[in-house]
Amino acid sequence: MAKARLDDILERMHALQAELEGEIERLIAEKRQLFHFTVERGKVRFEDAMKALQKRHRVGVWTYLKSARISHVLTAPVIYGIAPAFVLLDIAVSLYQVICFPVYGIPRVRRSDYIVFDRHYLSYLNAIEKFNCLYCAYGNGLLEYLREVTARTEQYWCPIKHAMRTPDPHRLADNFIDYGDAESYRARLDELRKDLASLEEERRRADTE
Repeated sequence: MAKARLDDILERMHALQAELEGEIERLIAEKRQLFHFTVERGKVRFEDAMKALQKRHRVGVWTYLKSARISHVLTAPVIYGIAPAFVLLDIAVSLYQVICFPVYGIPRVRRSDYIVFDRHYLSYLNAIEKFNCLYCAYGNGLLEYLREVTARTEQYWCPIKHAMRTPDPHRLADNFIDYGDAESYRARLDELRKDLASLEEERRRADTE
């Protein structure tokens, strides 16, 4: 009974998620009209009048530096010191999925879906702010990319829910097998591995929408 109730809740959640995604897409379209920009092949184009308006709100680099907090300046090397680790992680994860995913039959994660650079098109940002935005986009996008790669790996090798739920489990975790259910683990492992193939179809549908 509890399992059936949980499945019903999850089904409703997925339906609400689909509805939410549709609403988000509608709001994004409204924002594009409101701020007068279009996106074509990953490039953002603002109307000339909007670009001029944005430039009037830009703070020059020298003024920006003069008003910076000393604590921000002193901690900047620590923030950017993480960059080499990000790059190494990026290379390692990309090589891992290129080499291993075809062997396992797992569709590869498209890196460009997660690491998006578009804030440099904003004319109200100065050079330093644009650089900071590029760095944040790379770091957070990389972690989203890594999360999806490891989520697919987990579904292939160990699709078992935890006894103690984490605060923000990845999107595939709800379909995993209950902790302690040995019978279902043996019965459903191959099924869950085959289900990974549907992720490629999911991506193709998203590309055509």
